[in-house]
Amino acid sequence: MKLIACQYDIAWEDKPANHQRLSAWLRERRPEPGTLVLLPEMFATGFSMNVAKIAEGNGAAEGADRPSERWLAELAAELGVYLLAGVVNVGPDGRGRNQAVVFDPQGAQLARYAKLHPFSHAGEDDHFAGGDRLALFDWQGLKVAPVVCYDLRFPELFRHLTRAGAELFAVIANWPAARAHHWRPLLQARAIENQAFVVGLNRCGQDPNVPYSGQSVAYDPQGRAVAEAGEQPAMLDCDIDREVLTTFRAKFPALRDMRADLLGPRWPRVDGADRD
Repeated sequence: MKLIACQYDIAWEDKPANHQRLSAWLRERRPEPGTLVLLPEMFATGFSMNVAKIAEGNGAAEGADRPSERWLAELAAELGVYLLAGVVNVGPDGRGRNQAVVFDPQGAQLARYAKLHPFSHAGEDDHFAGGDRLALFDWQGLKVAPVVCYDLRFPELFRHLTRAGAELFAVIANWPAARAHHWRPLLQARAIENQAFVVGLNRCGQDPNVPYSGQSVAYDPQGRAVAEAGEQPAMLDCDIDREVLTTFRAKFPALRDMRADLLGPRWPRVDGADRD
């Protein structure tokens, strides 16, 4: 199973420019049919707080035109791939939702997840409300959980998803260079403690506020790096073998010793889970 994570310098608040660049990049690359392609958090705008300018269509209105989501659906169908990317929408309360959305090879929406933890240190919580549920989707028999940036710092979220069946965590981010030394250790820890594949996709380059150092990476269920990118634009190529995960979990069954009671009695719903 092939996974490609696209690390690039996002053109600030310019959806057409980002669509055009990625269309050319992915059409030239021509991923194998069925590949899971990841694009970063707020892939078409950068990490902007200008919800009114960058939100897709007309918020939550039925039938609203959502240009980036339409582009994602059409490209997924054209290339025959699964496409996961970060977008912004407006919730019924009028506040933004920082979301990860997934389209299948027919261009149909497969999953949608709203970031549970707005990044209060940067004022994201002044403009965005956190989501109220988690999500899983099936990728060729593997259960994948989309996760967005700051969520990475909250291991209980990953633990709950593991209990619900997660086998691969797709972490899409705009993770600043100032805290780059936290990025890979946190991703590696999530892989080790949950005996799961973890792919962390970060942007690179600079927005009007901060620089980003990329360093996208994929870890296997033992926490070993299987693919790494540097600080420049790159397509991170990963081979994902579910048998590696199932074999390791069976050989070293630490997950069976989880204490579910330590997670507390109340948790968000997990869309797409076989059990919760």
